[in-house]
Amino acid sequence: MNRIAVLCLAVSSFMAAQQQMSLSECEEAFQKNNLQLLAAQYNISEAEADIIQAKIWDLPNLSVELNAYDPENDKVLHIGSTGAKEFGIDQLLVLGGKRKNEVAFAKSNKEIAELQFKGLVIDLRAQLRNTFYSIIFDEKKQENIDLQLKYITNLLNAYESQNKKGNVSLKDVVRLQSLVIGLQSDKTEISNNIIQEKQTLKLLTGSQTEIEPLISGEELEQLFNRQPLTSLQELQQKALENNTNYLTFIKITESSQLNLKWQKSLNIPDLTVGARYTQRGAAFDNQIAVSFGIPIPLWKKNKGNEMKAEYQIEESKKDEARQKEELISQVTASYKVWDNQYQQYYTLQPHDFKNMDLVFNGIVTNFQRGNVSLIEFTDFMESYKQSILHIYDMKKQIMLSAEQLNQLVQTKIFY
Repeated sequence: MNRIAVLCLAVSSFMAAQQQMSLSECEEAFQKNNLQLLAAQYNISEAEADIIQAKIWDLPNLSVELNAYDPENDKVLHIGSTGAKEFGIDQLLVLGGKRKNEVAFAKSNKEIAELQFKGLVIDLRAQLRNTFYSIIFDEKKQENIDLQLKYITNLLNAYESQNKKGNVSLKDVVRLQSLVIGLQSDKTEISNNIIQEKQTLKLLTGSQTEIEPLISGEELEQLFNRQPLTSLQELQQKALENNTNYLTFIKITESSQLNLKWQKSLNIPDLTVGARYTQRGAAFDNQIAVSFGIPIPLWKKNKGNEMKAEYQIEESKKDEARQKEELISQVTASYKVWDNQYQQYYTLQPHDFKNMDLVFNGIVTNFQRGNVSLIEFTDFMESYKQSILHIYDMKKQIMLSAEQLNQLVQTKIFY
């Protein structure tokens, strides 16, 4: 097999080991395949089972009493027509709205489970989108570093060859070597980030193969030009209305109050009613009687749990207030970070980026013609590399801070 065939086989194997996916396709795979989501759904089913359990009545109790030994007739288990038998059935009737209160508490727990699941979906989807965008911009940084590295490496090889012939000094070779080492170090760091990000994306989507994010330049440009639909104060209000983590804390407070109501109702005694048939040994033969039984409420038998429920209400109220403050603070900080990054990026005009490319091409051309010294060339290349990396980092941070705002407010805030 010749070298071209081997190269083609390696390329085809690499392409088979990964798949290109758009953001919407990644989100669809995430909804279907993410194991953490699939496992979390069972929390809702468990809460539903608690509701079913709370609605179930206590089973009736059947009792049977038979004559074990008849001393008059010297018979064991004398249970015939002249023997003695007694049958009874009792049913516990729950009073004070205990069952209704328990069902209400169980339903509130299900609502909490649903909110927690929704919050998990939002958090994991935000992580997926952040990872998706991070890969895109890190790969763009890697592509630019590769172009610079290819050119400088070729130049270094040429200088090393000329150095052996005595045409250039060793310090010029070392200067180029330092530039190559810096580029290789940056490439290694960026490549390691991409490897970790792609593994995260693969895990989030439940994909069996590596994913290559796919997005058009027009779509990216539209995302950069997004502006918030509302002011900071309105964003804070929308977050309080829609953020599932905060709504979960509100629901926990409501659930704690329902729990207290249920615990108070448990102090109310329950009634036991029954019917009993006695063949012999009662006031009359073949007697049928009814029975009623209820505990004497001399003290609150559930006082400790009632006190515990009251403390839980106070605790949940404090947690709710703390979460409200944190949410408002997070929205404020995220908005300011996004606005700061957005304003900084757009202080650079489109022609500034074109000028950088023009200057780069001009420096390279003039260096090849001998109009630019090696020191000037290497200094420019180092500055150019840092500028390009900073620009892509600025773009990435704009996208990530916008996603952070979306995650907190959880409603459409950009147009």
